[in-house]
Amino acid sequence: MKIRNALLLALSLAVPLVQAQKNSSQIIGYVFSRGQALNANEIAAKKLTRIHYAFINTRDGALAELTPMQAGDLATLVSLKKINPKLTLVASTGGFARSEDFSDIALTPASRAKFVASCLHLVETQKLDGIDVDWEYPSFPRPNGRFRAADKQNYTLLLRDLRMAFDTAGTRLHRHLITSTATNGNMFFINNTELAQVAKYVDTIALMGYDYYDRSDPTTGNHSPLFTDPADPKKLSDDQSVRDYLAAGVPPEKIVLGVPFYGHGWTGVPSANHGLFQPVPKGRMFDVLYTEIAKKNLAPGSGFTRYWDAASAVPYLYNPATQTFITYDDPESMKRKCAYVREKHLGGIMFWAYNGDPDNILLDAINAGQHAATQGK
Repeated sequence: MKIRNALLLALSLAVPLVQAQKNSSQIIGYVFSRGQALNANEIAAKKLTRIHYAFINTRDGALAELTPMQAGDLATLVSLKKINPKLTLVASTGGFARSEDFSDIALTPASRAKFVASCLHLVETQKLDGIDVDWEYPSFPRPNGRFRAADKQNYTLLLRDLRMAFDTAGTRLHRHLITSTATNGNMFFINNTELAQVAKYVDTIALMGYDYYDRSDPTTGNHSPLFTDPADPKKLSDDQSVRDYLAAGVPPEKIVLGVPFYGHGWTGVPSANHGLFQPVPKGRMFDVLYTEIAKKNLAPGSGFTRYWDAASAVPYLYNPATQTFITYDDPESMKRKCAYVREKHLGGIMFWAYNGDPDNILLDAINAGQHAATQGK
């Protein structure tokens, strides 16, 4: 009877914990090392629930040894826990320019074990909370030719082995170790992965809800539309990607919707529809941080006018004198995306990257949106 009562007590304590985890809404920020040491005073630790430090390179089938600057950056981020004890810190590996090794890393039990061991070593020695695998992308043709059809299954196996090792280590360390993965919203990614299985082995799937329009496209478009504009030639949006993920078997609470702290612009854009969904010459696209948009392109006398695509729930800018079009997110669209996360019972918001909004204009909008969610508004 004592054993039975003890089990009942343990279950009664566990249920609220699980429920709390499901109801907690993440605000995850990617902090990208750009050759300059991080300054703790420039990161609003209390406005984040998790930081992903990008990127730790791979070398010889494992995480590469940290550079002195990376080690210093990680120590700086760990120090932020004094300000926000609930903040978790995750090291991210991969990214589009650094994913060449993953097909080889995930190929065999031995190659996966080597990589996983290096991840665990990094987490323990640097006092981190987990690892984010940003493999861009399984089975995706790369210039160096290292991709395979088997990436589809091996991606799952890599995350499974990482989860199993972290669970074992977590028991020893008396704390939960986070596994996460960053993913693409297009169907080619869904078709070349086993997302329902992947979801079993990660705490969060950071769905990159941006770059729907980029340099490869012959027309302008919203690069992070919340909903699909009927006039959009590509018929893509965050909502469509979320629906596709749910249909693929991903639980909504595992999906963290990614938003951009940067915009895309094109020059030489015709004035029809204020530049939206217009043909553009190749080589005319540029990237622009939100902080530059706020200070320069939205300033009086800039020549730009802000428009709102009501169908997609995002803003855009057009300058008829220079024929320049810019697609981006602002506080209004961020709050709407937070409401969407609440409506769809998703796991929260992720953004790339912190340096795009050093004044925390967008981050404050996200916090306001998430706070409204906790209040049931």
